Amino acid sequence: MLATLIPLFDENMAVKAYSLFTQKKNYLLNPSFLGTGINDGAGSITGLEIINSIGIDNLTSNCDIFVPLTPISLFADVENQCYAPAKRIVLLIDNMVQPKPLNIERIKELKSKGYKFAIRKLHVSDFDEYKDIMSLMDYIILDHKKIVISKAKIFFTKLYPHIKLVAGNLASQEIFDSLKREGGYHLYEGEFYRTPITKGDTQVAPVKVNYIELLNIINDPDFELTQAADIISRDTALTISLLEMVNRMTVNSKISNIRQAAALLGQRELKKWISTAVTKQLCEDKPSEVARLSMLRAKFSENLAPIFGLAMRDQDLFMLGLFSCLDIILNKPMKEALSLLNVSKDIADSLIERKGPLSSVFNFILNYENAHWVEIDRICILDDLDMDAVYDAYIQSLKWYRDLFF
Repeated sequence: MLATLIPLFDENMAVKAYSLFTQKKNYLLNPSFLGTGINDGAGSITGLEIINSIGIDNLTSNCDIFVPLTPISLFADVENQCYAPAKRIVLLIDNMVQPKPLNIERIKELKSKGYKFAIRKLHVSDFDEYKDIMSLMDYIILDHKKIVISKAKIFFTKLYPHIKLVAGNLASQEIFDSLKREGGYHLYEGEFYRTPITKGDTQVAPVKVNYIELLNIINDPDFELTQAADIISRDTALTISLLEMVNRMTVNSKISNIRQAAALLGQRELKKWISTAVTKQLCEDKPSEVARLSMLRAKFSENLAPIFGLAMRDQDLFMLGLFSCLDIILNKPMKEALSLLNVSKDIADSLIERKGPLSSVFNFILNYENAHWVEIDRICILDDLDMDAVYDAYIQSLKWYRDLFF
């Protein structure tokens, strides 16, 4: 099993929905699933299985989830397979679902039960043929790289004014800004929100400098707990966050002293907590998804450590994932951003050059979060990775993030 969540933003860069992309088997090891076996188990919708087993609020809070359907799973027992509220599920189909009367009636039936629908992968030449299906859609995802979506927007605005347009596959912030100015799109999807900065000379805000100094203190292998605690006590947000977290851990006692809290956690856990809390503060002026991405990468990297035979480097991998968005957070090229921190050479090599003993995990994560399943299948075979263990590592990362901040 493999699964990943891909965010969809509004024009204010607030996440309003996630697409849940899954793969049940390694297709390179099970080629029949690409041929005669493609419909094996199709009556069971993998995305709904995951939502049911984890809980929709563990996956995402207050957001809709787009769940892909195949032509076969469209006729699955969706109503009984889905434990989440129908109003939060958007059933996502593509051009494999033909505009035939049977399919159209099934879509109508599911919509009558409260489910929303979205369609993707339509070519311009398909628009007329799919008019009966289009009239039932709540969303259409327009691929910016494959069609001229500005023209498609005019078409849909005139003929299907009820449909919410999603500008998909946006590669850069400049494209997002341009489409936002143009207007007419309800949601935006793509890697634009995490496109690395490659040049520039942006000054780091003074408050961020203070947080960076704290990170540098804890990156010293022999840092003093009391020194870190005293610096934390100067920041109200960090102080409140630390005390809340420690008091959740110690149900029968109330810790009100920062030094006591630091001593309770110990050096290893305090370092991890400071790193995540400070990263959250550094991301205050960024889309919330940047902080979430940074922390999920951190925990996912740590969880993958034993799977990649790097159990002794789990803390390095945690920091690697956490700092993987530092260029976005500080608006600087990665090399310049890392120069402000006392990070190990292995972390720097992975983030800047994509090389070194930790880079295999980082490259794996980049492919995983983009649902590049063919490449993930290939790596799992070459490195003899347990796919189910990888899936569990990702799910545990989502739960960790949920427990940490909600």
